Amino acid sequence: MKERGQIIGGGLKDIIIREKNGENLELGELLIVENALQSNERNYTILQVKDIEYKSQAHQSTHELLSGMKLEGYEPDLEFMEPELTNYNLGRAKSLLYVQKKEIDGEIYYKTRSPKRLPNFFSPIKSIENSDLKFLEPKNIENSIYLGDIRSGSTVKEGIKVYIDLIKSLTHHILIPATTGRGKSNLVKVMLWSILDTEGAGILVLDPHNEYYGDNIRIGLRNHPKKYEKLEYYSPDHNNDNALSLSINVKKIRPYHFSGIGGFSSAQSEAMRMFYNKYKSRWITQIAKGVDKETLREMGIGESTAEVLKRKIETKLGVSSIIDEDSDEKRIIFKSNLFIGGDSGLSTVQDIIEALENEKIVIIDSSKLSDFEELFIGSIISSNIFNNYKNYDSEKLKNRPVISIVIEEAPRVLSQDAIESHGGNIYGTIAREGRKFKIGLIAITQLASVIPRAILANMNTKIILGNEMSPERSAIINSASQDLSEDDRIIASLDKGEAIVSSVFTRFAIPIYTPEFEGFVTEYLEKIPQDKTKNLKTMIIG
Repeated sequence: MKERGQIIGGGLKDIIIREKNGENLELGELLIVENALQSNERNYTILQVKDIEYKSQAHQSTHELLSGMKLEGYEPDLEFMEPELTNYNLGRAKSLLYVQKKEIDGEIYYKTRSPKRLPNFFSPIKSIENSDLKFLEPKNIENSIYLGDIRSGSTVKEGIKVYIDLIKSLTHHILIPATTGRGKSNLVKVMLWSILDTEGAGILVLDPHNEYYGDNIRIGLRNHPKKYEKLEYYSPDHNNDNALSLSINVKKIRPYHFSGIGGFSSAQSEAMRMFYNKYKSRWITQIAKGVDKETLREMGIGESTAEVLKRKIETKLGVSSIIDEDSDEKRIIFKSNLFIGGDSGLSTVQDIIEALENEKIVIIDSSKLSDFEELFIGSIISSNIFNNYKNYDSEKLKNRPVISIVIEEAPRVLSQDAIESHGGNIYGTIAREGRKFKIGLIAITQLASVIPRAILANMNTKIILGNEMSPERSAIINSASQDLSEDDRIIASLDKGEAIVSSVFTRFAIPIYTPEFEGFVTEYLEKIPQDKTKNLKTMIIG
């Protein structure tokens, strides 16, 4: 391997490297320094470049004078003597990991630990090679989530793919923070595609842009060979032939489904519980019909509270009443196909839950729903899953798959106000307690800073994409699983698809590049026998 520079000073967090002339170290680049070499053992430390600066043996005033003379045309041929010795670059790097590589009876074994010693002074620094990163390969790819390939600066090491453990990472929550256009959705699509090849997890995806499933024009999860056994898609759009009907009978709605969702006051939330206690599954239609003053007094509900609650139920669920001209009695009407009455939609929520417990990915197309409708449907499903898992005995829970919920624009339900409003919401409950019951979140956000630090700390895997906003980078860095205090500039410079994986399940913060989903799918399908994917390939390539 070619020498890139030499160590000339610093400490573990700030190793100073003199760059060899013309080598051009890059921000975020991975380097190695050899520590010891024996017949059957190789020890080396992985470094990452955190900053680069100009240095010179000449005084700054000399540079200014010579530059001025060149600019003004006095000495056009003026040059430094031996410029490669006089002027140079210094790189500042951090020690990431100490690696011991041993060969015993023809087998290669790796042992890694946090660096506690400095490499030798004047040690040569070299580029990292794929062979130096072999220890990152998981023992069981079948139960891991693919995130991307190792990246050294802007160079992608395509031979080394980065995976995280399926069960552990989903149970302990995943946060994906980034500004718009840095590849959040592309990353999630690649992750979900990878999960379709695993066992042991069910994923609920609330999709506000209808971008994950795909259609006849766009590639999506529907192109996966296992779509029939591992994927379900629900949509309120009844013209969508690929979708199952997203219609929920109001008889299946309970007052706690509204907790922290929809802006109901404490008095209104208590009134909902009173209505449910008296009318059971008919409580919503009874609110829509209205109740006489005497009954309200018996229930302990104020008239004004009942009236406001009636208006909110009508507005948010589209459930109201009219006077039937033939009978002069009140008749319930439903203004949309989302929340319905009668005998339809009674099994929708249970069908989704059963699909999740059968280790399927369930995508909910919420692109035509309001914010409230999307979050409320998620609350209904998530609350029922949480209650099911919470009530399972330890042996039954042990045999259940982990369930993860993908929620975009996570601060809508995980901000301080959202999780404290009138008892909080189910998403906040899952963020705090879900790991005990094998339920996790995949939270996607542009604004990590508005999520409480206690919640961020519970997100034990963070896949950090580019972010130019300093407050957001600070919130991410301060809650990361590894020390990223020196990575502020690196995070700000990440291009689309580039990310840093900081997780309690990785030995160091791993720089990755996630491939473009369409190309990733095409490459995946090309590895499958042609007769099984002929139509899919034709659509994708054509």
